[in-house]
Amino acid sequence: STISANISAVLGRQGKRILQIGCDPKHDSTRFLLHGERITTVLDYLKGKTPDQCCLSDVVHLGAFGVHCVEAGGPEPGVGCAGRGILTTFELLERLGIKDNNYDGILYDVLGDVVCGGFAVPIRRDYAEKVYIVTSGEFMSI
Repeated sequence: STISANISAVLGRQGKRILQIGCDPKHDSTRFLLHGERITTVLDYLKGKTPDQCCLSDVVHLGAFGVHCVEAGGPEPGVGCAGRGILTTFELLERLGIKDNNYDGILYDVLGDVVCGGFAVPIRRDYAEKVYIVTSGEFMSI
């Protein structure tokens, strides 16, 4: 998350239109870009809305250097599939017209200890043109 946020910040500082989507149930991917603020996740947002009440500006937040920030969220640990939350997030963003923002780049911050195939959604659904895998020597990241 730190690397993703820094890449987003650098690109935003260069004047690029950037969207960072946190795809981790812990929903902490964008906190550095939002100066520590925790935003409502898409999944939490959808719990209180009907489809006709949804608005893009409710889930897309403006962060440092003009970077737009979204957190997918996820179920409580041991309940449901977090990968499904990512798919739900992408479907909502698409339905609400996120593509109309014409971003220069979209960063998907996917957690490293993947236990579910749903986390591959950005790759499988052609949301990503390039994929970079960043890892460390910690056992969970391997």
